[in-house]
Amino acid sequence: MEIKKITDGLSVSGQIQPEDMEKLKRRGFRAVVCNRPDGEAADQPTHEEMEQAAKVAGLEFLYLPVTPGMVTEETATAFRQALTELPGPVFGFCRTGTRTTTLWSLAMAKEKSVVDILAATKAAGYDMTGVARRIANGGVTPTDSVEDAKHDVVIVGGGAAGVAVAASLKSRKPDLDIAIIDPADIHYYQPGWTMVGAGVFEPATTAKTMGSLIPRGVHWLKSAVAAFEPKNNAVILDGCRVVKYDRLIVCPGLKLDWDKIEGLVETLGKNGVTSNYRYDLAPYTWELVKGLKGGKAVFTQPPMPIKCAGAPQKAMYLSAHNWEQAGVLKNIDIQFMNAGGVLFGVKDYVPALEKYVERYGANLNFFHNLKSIDGPAKKATFTVSKPDSEPTEVTVDFDMIHVVPPQSAPDFIKVSPLSDAAGWVDVDQVTLRHKEYDNIWSLGDVMNAPNAKTAAAARMQAPIVAENVAADIDGKGPQAGYNGYGSCPLTVEKGKIVLAEFGYGGVLLPSFPKWVLDGTKPTRKAWLLKEQILPPIYWKAMLRGKEWMIKPEKVSAK
Repeated sequence: MEIKKITDGLSVSGQIQPEDMEKLKRRGFRAVVCNRPDGEAADQPTHEEMEQAAKVAGLEFLYLPVTPGMVTEETATAFRQALTELPGPVFGFCRTGTRTTTLWSLAMAKEKSVVDILAATKAAGYDMTGVARRIANGGVTPTDSVEDAKHDVVIVGGGAAGVAVAASLKSRKPDLDIAIIDPADIHYYQPGWTMVGAGVFEPATTAKTMGSLIPRGVHWLKSAVAAFEPKNNAVILDGCRVVKYDRLIVCPGLKLDWDKIEGLVETLGKNGVTSNYRYDLAPYTWELVKGLKGGKAVFTQPPMPIKCAGAPQKAMYLSAHNWEQAGVLKNIDIQFMNAGGVLFGVKDYVPALEKYVERYGANLNFFHNLKSIDGPAKKATFTVSKPDSEPTEVTVDFDMIHVVPPQSAPDFIKVSPLSDAAGWVDVDQVTLRHKEYDNIWSLGDVMNAPNAKTAAAARMQAPIVAENVAADIDGKGPQAGYNGYGSCPLTVEKGKIVLAEFGYGGVLLPSFPKWVLDGTKPTRKAWLLKEQILPPIYWKAMLRGKEWMIKPEKVSAK
């Protein structure tokens, strides 16, 4: 913890852990306020976990979540009331401490002068200049009159898509002034979490510091985005800072909606409830798989779209293969609960997968969507919505359950002028250019092209967007087109993979001739590709602008 004192009654910091509560108690704090919504990061403790730890330590706890950049007057008033009613001194936290400090600044607007607010927050290491402008303007952020920063290209999101497109663009135009906006400290190789959950990869191999991956010469604005003002060519950051651009690339990924499943957040990581969709939970998957000698293992898949549509069943296959090798498969009842109506969306790969379903004795349950979960009781309730039938509910017992959460666009995207009716960034599916704003592009999981949301898709999209942005700078029309390519290495057993590669409409787009690697069949070659070749390609090629084996299709300039 890096505790920063705002006043005698309030200190703040970035994210803390449950074990820090006892330390806060020893330092004299009597209450803790959490201003960070659950689910912002893969390794973030839930507020329920934090509240329980606070109670054990003898601290009062208040959950007052604030979406980045969306600090309302009502929330500030509630924070002011909390500071009055909670026993002091109070400790507040969010991701970095900025939201908590912003809340305090707005809460004190009628009680303290702007000069005093700025002095107190600056002494603690927080720049509240933007908030001061907001106070001075009666609560309205003067984004059209104050220019805090300006870049040729601004990229929102420092994940696989954001770093890759920055590197690809920098390789084409080395002198371009590029900035990446992302608040995260750690960059994750998320395709590796399936392998962590199977005991193949160590968790640490899937994570690197964000600072080590930002391309040389690219600015890193370590902040969350609050809003977009495309008509003013501006992005508003958490704390009301304004960043202007000539061209904008939007790729913040998607949101994992853990809280959409009743009871899930409270039981994740215990009671046999796990998920390979979170860095800190994938090792628990492996722990459960190793320990299960008999009983019922349930694997869920929510409605589309989701990140890597094959990942839910990958967990099932690898777990079943481990039980098979351990000689306990016959003792385990495997249930695959799929909210959709097919095993896999591209029919060419289904026969090979069905053979493994039969081999492992797994039971396929289609149109079953996880509604709620009772961890201590080890019961999961599903809504069953079969075609031409009224929805029903079914509750199943489990000894182990691997849950994949429903997924959606981030909240700040959903409410922005960039989104379509479903909340995703609205782009032309070939050029990846925004349909309304000509100087905005999008790639990765957040945009609405009908392709698979995978890292392989982002790897293909990055040079396409870089090529088209570079062409636009040169006064040309789009030069490269996206065919919907995505790849899903379906890990059907340890040592073999069905390498699904396809584009728009389920058209097969194999990277290798069939005589080299037939992706519709399980092969050892595909496993070696996933285990040994793809990770270094990700870290050392894709994120560094080296576009190996990528040939974007050409499009006619408009």
